Amino acid sequence: MLHTSPNEARMRHVLLLATGGIAVYKAVEVMRGLQKAGTDVRVVMTADACNMVGTATFEALSGHPVATSLYDYPDSSIPHIDLSAWADVAVVVPATANCIAKMAQGLADDVVSTTLLACEKPIVIAASMNTRMWNNPATRANVATLVSRGVHFVYPVCGALACGDTGAGKLADVSTIVDATLCVLAQATTEVPLEGKTVVITAGPTHEALDPVRYISNASSGKMGYALARAARNAGARVVLISGPVTREIPWGVNVIPVTSAAQMYDVTMAEFSQADAAILTAAVADYTPAHPADHKLKKAFEKLNQIDLVQTKDILASVSKQAQGRVVIGFAAETNNLLEHARLKLKQKGCTMIVANDVSCPDSSFGSDTNRVALVTSNNVEQLPTMSKDEVATHIVDKLVQLMSKDDDAAHMVDTFVQLMSEATE
Repeated sequence: MLHTSPNEARMRHVLLLATGGIAVYKAVEVMRGLQKAGTDVRVVMTADACNMVGTATFEALSGHPVATSLYDYPDSSIPHIDLSAWADVAVVVPATANCIAKMAQGLADDVVSTTLLACEKPIVIAASMNTRMWNNPATRANVATLVSRGVHFVYPVCGALACGDTGAGKLADVSTIVDATLCVLAQATTEVPLEGKTVVITAGPTHEALDPVRYISNASSGKMGYALARAARNAGARVVLISGPVTREIPWGVNVIPVTSAAQMYDVTMAEFSQADAAILTAAVADYTPAHPADHKLKKAFEKLNQIDLVQTKDILASVSKQAQGRVVIGFAAETNNLLEHARLKLKQKGCTMIVANDVSCPDSSFGSDTNRVALVTSNNVEQLPTMSKDEVATHIVDKLVQLMSKDDDAAHMVDTFVQLMSEATE
């Protein structure tokens, strides 16, 4: 049994296993990202990994000794057993073809492979290797085997490799690996009330074309929508994120459908909502679009834009709410004055379940800020949240979504019970 201090015992535990891929130096960055999220990280390294990155860095930053063999580990005489039991989740960075093959075949001939074989907790694999090794049928078969056993993969991306080749095999971005690990960790250590549910989320602005190079838009950054996608995913939902044009990193495990215009967002949202259990519509969709966009770049010398004729776009929130049939639909109201008055009016006009209202004229709640201060407005209640990070706001909104969906489930159950009782009474 590993000794842990009271502070460490209260933290969630991540076991980071490093193998001898050239990208092993990025394991340090992964560890730092996990620590910033409030986790306690211990490290296990193969001999090849130690040849590329020394143990001193990991020990200094983690505050724990690094296990490099099955012997002489100061915190345990059986490190592979105690470390695998200590972990809430294990993440392999990078996972070489050799490591993946050992896992698939159940081989255990060093401290990393032995610890993984003993581990009964969720495992995240961040694969990295040469393109030809990644594409080899043996590797593909090993990956498929591990996926079938419930191992979570952060697949390699295309890029320039250390050997000079270019193709699939490059280690995914550190932020993606951290995001995946934290998602699996959250689902392993907390309830997943949205498991089996599909949630549609819209995010970002829309671009309404004036011509092929100019458009009308707004300052939405997509931060809130992407935070909501991560929060709903962490709660176990299958998330479909319909995103306007933004430069945000795609959340791991989330199905992202990129769109550009309000018309495209309307069509995709209506189609996806037909198969969904709930919707959170946070996108700042343009209310108007040019009536006659040009098919060529307008030349200011002889095609002056003295006037732009506009037509209204389709109302996505109202249309989704109309089709909800008891499903929860959450909309957003970005206002600059009379916040609650406008939010209540929007709630009534659109017919949705809840409006998240935020005053975008405030510096701590504006488009592009890292924080938000919102009020959750329903037909019979207003809950004002303090200023907090958008990730924290997203968690609160998803918690509220779960509550609203539970009420709908209870109401539906009562109706079904009533119908059944009436049917039995008339038989």
